[in-house]
Amino acid sequence: MLETTLWVALGGAIGSVSRFWLALVFDASLASTFPWATVAANITGSFAIGLVAAVPMSPLMRQFLMVGVLGGYTTFSAFSLQTLVLVQDGEWPKAVANVLASVILCLAAVWLGHALAAGLRGGEA
Repeated sequence: MLETTLWVALGGAIGSVSRFWLALVFDASLASTFPWATVAANITGSFAIGLVAAVPMSPLMRQFLMVGVLGGYTTFSAFSLQTLVLVQDGEWPKAVANVLASVILCLAAVWLGHALAAGLRGGEA
């Protein structure tokens, strides 16, 4: 249990720092009040979790990747807060766009990641 906890903690640190760097890239390249970095993190994280879920691996590696790295990287709590702030600021179209883009694109990304991994190993999606 201690070994798994340490691997999850290490994965969380990797995921959190990756998410921080992603935000820096988006903040430097886009002058926008729309939370693009959060949407990108949720889409790419959903894709990655789809891949990881479909690839055979040890339980420890799965915990490291899914709970640690991807748990630290994806940002659903940030998504929720940013959507609330958009609503509170009267930015209803942006709030709705954020919800729709995040939900629809993340579902598509997790399906695509899962299908890709299944295809690579010769199984069904």
